[in-house]
Amino acid sequence: MEQAVIRELSTADLLERLEEEKKQLTKLKLNHAVSPLENPNKIKVYRRTIARIQTEIRRRQIEEQLAGNVQETNK
Repeated sequence: MEQAVIRELSTADLLERLEEEKKQLTKLKLNHAVSPLENPNKIKVYRRTIARIQTEIRRRQIEEQLAGNVQETNK
């Protein structure tokens, strides 16, 4: 999943997508432990997607905090 696509999603959608990706990663790791995957690079792709989603969620949290601080100083 590309960063541009992630930015377009709402925060609720991001949180939902994050849970789905984490479940898929866990499932993939278990399957890989039992029998090797044809393409083990999928694990890396899922980890990176999870990191991108978490980064976007954190970026939005920081923006909200900064917006709140600016409003407080304007009062």
